[in-house]
Amino acid sequence: MARHGVTAERVTIVVPDDFPSVFSGTEAHKRAMELGEVVVFKERGADQEEELIRRIGRARAAINIRAHAKFTEPVFRACPTLKLVSVWGTGVDNVDLHAAGRNGVTVCNTPGLNAHAVAEHALTLMLAVARRVPALDQAMRGGQWPRELLTQLLGKTLGVFGLGAIGSRVATLGKAIGMNVLAWSASGDEKRAKAVGVRHASKEEILRQADVVSLHVRLEPQTRGFLGRKELALMKPAAILINTGRGALVDRDALLDALRERKIQGAGLDVFHEEPLAPDDPLLALPNVVLTPHVAGQTPEVIRDGLLRAVRNVENFLKGSPTDVVVQPR
Repeated sequence: MARHGVTAERVTIVVPDDFPSVFSGTEAHKRAMELGEVVVFKERGADQEEELIRRIGRARAAINIRAHAKFTEPVFRACPTLKLVSVWGTGVDNVDLHAAGRNGVTVCNTPGLNAHAVAEHALTLMLAVARRVPALDQAMRGGQWPRELLTQLLGKTLGVFGLGAIGSRVATLGKAIGMNVLAWSASGDEKRAKAVGVRHASKEEILRQADVVSLHVRLEPQTRGFLGRKELALMKPAAILINTGRGALVDRDALLDALRERKIQGAGLDVFHEEPLAPDDPLLALPNVVLTPHVAGQTPEVIRDGLLRAVRNVENFLKGSPTDVVVQPR
């Protein structure tokens, strides 16, 4: 834990979950120190409610780094001086937004900054699964010289669920490598699809036609289990599923069965129901899955710009002009 800085108002800002550490000692950290006292916790533990409450203490603002820190109703009630949660990243599913509003807490995030990085990672996972890159690399390192047919994405159909900054970029990249792109948005707004130059389609149409399905919808109560047994059963046996959104968008057991039974060709996953994965997680034993440890947005540029924006959201809130607001108390 590190303590730094002070202002005349003695505003306390806490970073309760800088594990693994990306904030401590950065330019964003230095700028935050100009706003008041900054308390940074670099040890794991914020995933425990009582410990998160202890770490927040009487801070006025919290900069949320990791999704394993859950800002719940009991947390807000136990920390009455907390008035702002500034989330680093787009996803806010670890924050009870209704509870935040009820308890007078504003919630901000940093949307769009990681769009290019996450979209590139989604494309990388598509190619890695389609071209079987990890398996071929492993075979060659074992002295083999495998010869087999691979999947070409040119001319195939990419189905994109969610047309925010990330989904729109994925659609653009899919077009760039010669894929036909179908898109779905929660709002049903066809203008978003037209703006990207792709065709808007229904959920069922995409699942039936897509050779690759990529998930970019926000995790909310209504999107939890967005793809379950029924939806996975609609997909082609040769289809590939890509998830760089949130693990809970897909029913875990249904996905495991679909992969084991080859109801779909494979999956590229950067997000999981439990993170980190347990050593005995069945996903680790499946040869038709490419796994990365929730790192799609982990580039120096994204980290630098995102953390600075999260601090700027704190600064603007303290000035009375909150920015990037997801929830503001009524």
